Amino acid sequence: MSNDASLAVSSHTVSDYLDCLQVVMVNTTLPANIGSAARAMHTMGLSRLTVVDPKLPIDENSVSHAAGGSELLSSALITPTLESAISDCQLVFAASSRSRHMPRPVVTPTQAAKIMFDFIDAQAALNADDSNADTSSAATSSKPNIAILFGREDRGLTNEELAYADYHIQIDANPAYPVLNVASAVQVIASFIFAYAQTHTQTVESLDSDTSTDVQSTINVNLRQQWDEPAINQQQLQQLTQRTTDLMVQRGLANSEHLKSLPSRLSRLGSRLQLDQKEYQLLSALIAKLSKD
Repeated sequence: MSNDASLAVSSHTVSDYLDCLQVVMVNTTLPANIGSAARAMHTMGLSRLTVVDPKLPIDENSVSHAAGGSELLSSALITPTLESAISDCQLVFAASSRSRHMPRPVVTPTQAAKIMFDFIDAQAALNADDSNADTSSAATSSKPNIAILFGREDRGLTNEELAYADYHIQIDANPAYPVLNVASAVQVIASFIFAYAQTHTQTVESLDSDTSTDVQSTINVNLRQQWDEPAINQQQLQQLTQRTTDLMVQRGLANSEHLKSLPSRLSRLGSRLQLDQKEYQLLSALIAKLSKD
């Protein structure tokens, strides 16, 4: 890492890190829970809230439960689909209290925070290295966009929604009943992230040497520390998954009527590879060529 890149990383404040994160609440039933989540976020320094297809709109009940976090409600994004909410995200986490048929790597809130901040640091280093380069790519100079998904009050996130996530976050809880209220889940995960941010911003280099071994010995993840190109976003990953599926059907490698878990497996493979923009372009060109031949 160059001196400029090291300076860019070490000069991050807690707010710089937290501004890269957005909380995404999916298909909420009670407006009060949106308000309570906003309060939890505000308490822990998070300011970006997205609500996907709520059953009832944000209202006065939301505001009353938000207390000091009511400003988050006025700036909250309301989107009709989860796809539109996370289309420009390069990294997606999902809160999940139980194992799924097609699981992603499962991490604790602290491990999730480390993965998030290492990703942000890597992007900052890339931006610093490219600061004097003549480039027209807006993605190169933009800050990362990382989403944390929270599901419905009664049943959480569906398997299809969880498949969008690169990692699943599970909170240690009573195994007989490990289910938290959605606003409580936001509070717990946000508090771990805020605590990690406080330490991470003090000594980035020493923190890497002290904790990277602990995290990697606990979870088998491949986190690229240095990027030469920006990571692809969620929309590009889903496009690549669909194009690959279509190609396999065209080539007789898959039956369009019986795809089963093929799209989910391809999506998970893409998440694990952590593709960058150049790799995405290469694979897209390859698929396009094979589709024509």
